[in-house]
Order: sequence, then structure tokens, then C-alpha cells
Amino acid sequence: MYFPDPVAALLACVLGVIFVLKIINGRKSDKYSNFPPGPRPLPIIGNLHILNLKRPYVSFLELSKEYGSVFSVHIGLQKTVVLAGYETVRDALVNHAEEFSERAHIPLFQETSKGNGLIFSHGENWKVMRRFTLTTLRDFGMGKRTIEDKITEECEFLLKNFESYQGKPFNNTTIMNAAVANIIVSIVLGHRYDYKDKTFLRLLNLIAENFRASASPMASLFNMYPTIVGFLPGGHKVMMKNIREIQTFIRTTFVQYLKDLDRNDQRSLIDAFLVRQQEENPDPHIYFHDENLTCLVSHLFAAGAETTSTTLRWGLLLMMKYPEIQENVQKEIDRVIGAAKPQSEHRRQMPYTDAVIHEVQRFADILPMSLPHETAMDVHFKGYFIPKGTYVIPLLSSVHNDKAHFERPDEFNPQHFLDSDGNLLKKEAFMPFSAGRRLCAGETLAKMELFIFFTNLLQKFTFSPPADVTNVDISPGFGFTIPPLPHRMCAVSRY
Repeated sequence: MYFPDPVAALLACVLGVIFVLKIINGRKSDKYSNFPPGPRPLPIIGNLHILNLKRPYVSFLELSKEYGSVFSVHIGLQKTVVLAGYETVRDALVNHAEEFSERAHIPLFQETSKGNGLIFSHGENWKVMRRFTLTTLRDFGMGKRTIEDKITEECEFLLKNFESYQGKPFNNTTIMNAAVANIIVSIVLGHRYDYKDKTFLRLLNLIAENFRASASPMASLFNMYPTIVGFLPGGHKVMMKNIREIQTFIRTTFVQYLKDLDRNDQRSLIDAFLVRQQEENPDPHIYFHDENLTCLVSHLFAAGAETTSTTLRWGLLLMMKYPEIQENVQKEIDRVIGAAKPQSEHRRQMPYTDAVIHEVQRFADILPMSLPHETAMDVHFKGYFIPKGTYVIPLLSSVHNDKAHFERPDEFNPQHFLDSDGNLLKKEAFMPFSAGRRLCAGETLAKMELFIFFTNLLQKFTFSPPADVTNVDISPGFGFTIPPLPHRMCAVSRY
């Protein structure tokens, strides 16, 4: 066959290989009966033609109306099961925790983490790293006054930065990322960074760029067809390059820490890891090896900076959108705290503010599909058979928009978390940190950060849009996490 153009020839070869892989994949999956139902896939592309590739969770919400709370989609060659609605998601992640406990083997993250670290690790390595992380975070003050003092200190730097704009419009993305990142940095590295530190800003920029690039078309294509599109330029290449730079920084850092290590004076998570590494001698390469440390620190740094800062940015944007809610929060702050420094113990006396923070997390829905899981074994679930190794998406967006638990899920309404007497309602259908065995290891820290940062900011400032903005846009942006759209705000001092 004659191809007049080398690009056309390459495309034909690529499609041919994908088609063969599709046939092989199809033969493997044909042996499973009673697999969850779903839309009929096309050769090669699966169900990509019916999905909103920028916001796939929206498509999954629609498909759940047709196929029920357990259904399947073909994302390229990958058969994936989607779980929708609070009852089904909780049943899978909590009541069938062991069966659904694995992390999906996502090619992009396999390439960069090699199964090391915490977030994208598997099996026994994940269990060991999770136990170490939780223990060390607690040892360095997570949930205690020690870390609360660090958050309060960081708030002072953040407030001064906001104050420097003197009520004029500014974009808060970088500074919010920096402030929140400094909390996990103080635990992992044992110190904070100045907001103008070039190394710190470079790391934050690399992380932010990776969250954007991970949602790019080429990154998605790489995850679907890694052997076919791996050599092409695009978001996946950007991520790999950025991760290599972050990991080089981390390796250089812990080599320096090793020189000054004092097992009786552990200053950081890196120190604690290096001590464990020495304790495993003469065989330190089981779990506490250098690659696990590198990936663990990079995962904690990225997750610790991005998710909480994105939630806080949503919170301030929503206060601009709904000034009456902002005013009610400030009234409660004035009544309960006054001019004193907000502390986590105040939270019990501030049900309205607590409800607002809960509603920000629910409404913003920054991880609408959680992180993909994978079945650790064959499982019979809700009348269907799901074989071992199947990708599973717990659709957290369907939980946070479940009308059986939230009266008006499309609206930002703190009353979702308040009873008729104004007391805080704890709702099971609230899973911003996921649930079950893969529950976010930093949940306790994130809750403390959200309350202390939010109350400090609302105590000091009133947030409003610039004079030339007549309508505050609260449409979601795009990315691995869902940020608000780029915007500017005015922080006007209340005193």
C-alpha cells in the first residue's frame, strides 16, 4: 500500500498496533460474564467519543442515570468500572475495603514513581509507607498544638502579604500555594521557606504545572496508549521532566541531611526515614530505600500544597460571590474569638463557620473522581463480577451531589451542614478525603489548616471582587484537581 505522506504512514501504523491491542484486550475480557453494564465501545477508542474529556466526571454522572450506580466504560483500551452515589461508593471503599484497596497502575505515574512512595504505591510497600507516614506526621505534631503553632505562625506571614496589596486587586494562587506548602515543608524538611525564595517558587511552579499537564490531552493519551504515544511531545513529557527536577532536589536535600543526621535529634520526616533506613542495615533496600524516600517526599509535598490551597482559594472566591455568608462567618468570628488568635479548639464553638468550610469542600469538589482504584482480587459486588486488576473510579462527585443527602446540591448552601437549631450536622455523604483504606493520610492536618487559615483570613479581611468585575464566576477550571478559574480579589482590612 502506498502512503503519499510519512505522517499518514506513521498514523496508519499506530492505528494498526492499537487495533491489534484492542483485539487482544477484547479476547482477555470476553471470558468474564456478568461484568457491569455500560455504553457499547468503539474499536480502538472505546467510549471516548461520548465522554467530556475535559470534565469526564460530568459524563459519568449522566451515564449513572442510565446504567445505575455500578457501570463500566472503556477509556481507550482500559475497561473501567465507575461507582456512583453515596451508598455504593461507601459500600465499596469501606465494607469491601480489601477488595478495592489497590491503586490503579496508571502508566504516567508508574513511569515516574515506579510503585514507590505513598500515593501511587501498591501492596505491602504502600502499607509500610502509609504506616510510617501516619506515625511520623503524628510525631511531628499532626493534630497537636505543635503543628497548630506552625500554622498560626504561617498565617502571620500570609496576612502580611495580603495586607501589602492595600486593598488593591491581586491573584492569590501562588501565595496561597506557598503558605500551605510551608506547613508540609516544615514537617518534611524541618524549616519553612520565604515566599520569595527562588528554589521554593520553582518547586511550587513545577507542581502547579504538573497538575495542569496531568489533565492535558497528551497525558491522557499516554495513560491510554503508553507504548504508542510515549515518544511524542506533550503534557506527559512535561510532567516527567518536572518530576525528575523535583526528585533531583529531594535527593540532594536528603544527602545533605544524612551528613548531619543525629538519631537522637530528628528534625524532620527525612531524618526519621534515614534513621529507619540505618536501622534496617545490613539490608536497607526492603522498604526504607532512597527511591521510596524520594517519591514519598515528592508525593507529600505535591499533595500537601495543592489540595488544601485549592480548597482555600475556592473558599475565598465563594465568600466574594456570597457576601452575606462572608458577613455571617465574620460575625461568628467576632463573637467567639474577637481579636484573639483563632485556634482549632474554637471550631467546636463555631458551627456556622465549620458548616461553611464543609460546604466549600463539598461544592468545590476538587477531586471529583478521587484517585483511581484497582481491584486487589476478583470481587462480586452489587450483583456483578469485577475481576482482579480492574480500574475502579469512586465518583466522589456523585456522593457530594447525592440528592438523598443534600437538598440542593447544585447550590452553595452552608445549611446542608446545619440542623434547625444551627448545630453542625455530620454527614456520612461527605468524602473530600475519600474513604476506606486509601483515605487521605493528611486528613487531620488538612482539616486543621483549613479552619485556621480560613478564620484568620476572614477575621482580618473582607474579600470582594475588583471594581470592574460585576459577576463573580464560580465555574470550575480544569486539571487533576479542580481549581477555580483564574481571578483577582481585593482583601480589604476590617480594622
